[in-house]
This record gives sequence, structure tokens and C-alpha cells, in this order.
Amino acid sequence: MSDQDVTDREGQESVPGQTPRPPLETLLWRALKLRCPRCGEGKLYSGVVRMPDRCPECNFLINRAPGYYLGSTYVNYGLTAVSMTFVFLFCRLVLQIPTRQIIWPLFAYCIVFPILVFRHARAIWLAFDCQFDSSVLED
Repeated sequence: MSDQDVTDREGQESVPGQTPRPPLETLLWRALKLRCPRCGEGKLYSGVVRMPDRCPECNFLINRAPGYYLGSTYVNYGLTAVSMTFVFLFCRLVLQIPTRQIIWPLFAYCIVFPILVFRHARAIWLAFDCQFDSSVLED
């Protein structure tokens, strides 16, 4: 085994001078905390919806290109659809509330929930990109 064949804690090969890729669980946990996927320390948001161009801690490029976060709408839609389905089924089957009484609160839920989850959907999208694209964590 040569000096270039270095293995990190998770057993993945890493090249000296290159940031090892954290496992998906770590990336998702950092996304839920709205932290940088590379270092886990820098904040992903400097305001309510404003993201800095780079991580203040490790200089990781957060704002990549126009339209980069368009994929986060799929994450947001998926979270909304799955959670709304569970809420509907719980209200209908467990609480036995008639569908006529559930429809308008669920309509409001479909408006409010995506707004509340917007920031986390973007962070999850960035975490998935870091997991599946090896060049993302390299600058």
C-alpha cells in the first residue's frame, strides 16, 4: 500500500489534499440543521431566504449557478405530498373525520407547509448533490 492509498474512518479511499465525502446520514443531519455539507459548521442562510455565496467557515461554494436549486422544488413537493397523505389518512382512518371537514384544512396545509420547509428542502438538495456528485465537495 502506497502513501497515496489513504483510507478514511468510513473505509472510503481518499486522496491526500482532497476532502473526504461524509456519509449520507451526516450530510442529511447537517441539512436538517441548515449547516454546510462539507464542514458542518457554517450556516447555509445569512437571512430568512438569503444564502451566502460561500460557507463562512470552509469556503465551500453554496450558490453554484442560476437554477441550481430548482431541484429542491421536487424535494419540497415530495415532502409535502407524503406528509399530506399521512395527515389525510390519519384524520380519515384513525380520527374518522369526514372528508368534507378535512379538505379545507389540508388545502391550507398544502400552502403553508412548503413555505415552512423551503429552506430545508434546499439544504437537502445540496446534501444529495454532495453525496452523488463527487466533484461538488472539491473546490
